[in-house]
Amino acid sequence: MAQCVTCGSELHPERAEKYDYCTRRECRERNARPLEIVAVAVNKAADQYLVLNERTKEDLAAGRYQDQRKSSAVTDQATGERTSERAGERPRTEPGQAPGTVARPGRRPPAPKKPDASWSRSQQELALIYNARGMRPDEIAAKLGLSRYTVTQMILAAKRRVKL
Repeated sequence: MAQCVTCGSELHPERAEKYDYCTRRECRERNARPLEIVAVAVNKAADQYLVLNERTKEDLAAGRYQDQRKSSAVTDQATGERTSERAGERPRTEPGQAPGTVARPGRRPPAPKKPDASWSRSQQELALIYNARGMRPDEIAAKLGLSRYTVTQMILAAKRRVKL
């Protein structure tokens, strides 16, 4: 039967499989070692927690737990440099792309927003008049026979047009 290394008392067979000390407070305080825990970034929503032991250290050094949010198309895995800096090339710009922005492979620039044609010009003018008089969007929607969402979008579109 196994014995405690601190006090010499007998250990339960199941405890002896993992530990060489008993469960008395003095023995635990003297022999127990805290575990080091490391947080590994997995994705935006969650991290993974691991016990930091030799195997985990080797895996971290080998790059096994890399942040998946970083794309290999933007960052070179070996050096951490941007691919355009590494190759000494200037960033590409595509037609319709603002100068000084980097084109990402496989992505198109966003298409310009088209004006919404779900309402007429006269409906929008009436909605703006009612809004200026202090009516709420749900009241305006009831008068015009439209949804509250559509009325809100009409008012916001008119305000954006005035800002430009």
